Amino acid sequence: MISYSIGQQASCSKTITETDFVLFAGLSGDFNPIHIDGEYAKKTRFKQRIAHGLLTSSLLSQLLGVHLPGKGSIYVEQSIRFKAPVFIGDTITAKATVQEIDQEKRILKLLTECLNQDEILVLTGTAKMMVPEDGGVI
Repeated sequence: MISYSIGQQASCSKTITETDFVLFAGLSGDFNPIHIDGEYAKKTRFKQRIAHGLLTSSLLSQLLGVHLPGKGSIYVEQSIRFKAPVFIGDTITAKATVQEIDQEKRILKLLTECLNQDEILVLTGTAKMMVPEDGGVI
């Protein structure tokens, strides 16, 4: 029996830095100038560099792997919709809320959201996580 409840929530926050942009570009190989070239970005609708979408969504990995459901859980599925840009200096809070529990398969479905410091929704989606039985192993 897994011990989670519908509506259970957790969150974590991170301020996005120039270093995050550079490291993520190097790790992912995504050197799109909208992320790394300030002069290019000034000519876009955003007027400045924006974070890689998957940099923002990577905050969900910490949230789900450490906080809810946490230790021993395994990512099964994630849907993502990007709603607003993230800029250097933004503090992003990733939130998860348990929506469904499949006891037999030990799968949680969670609403996943990221909001900036102004409470603007920048990312929304759902995750499915396989969870261990009561702190055990999968």
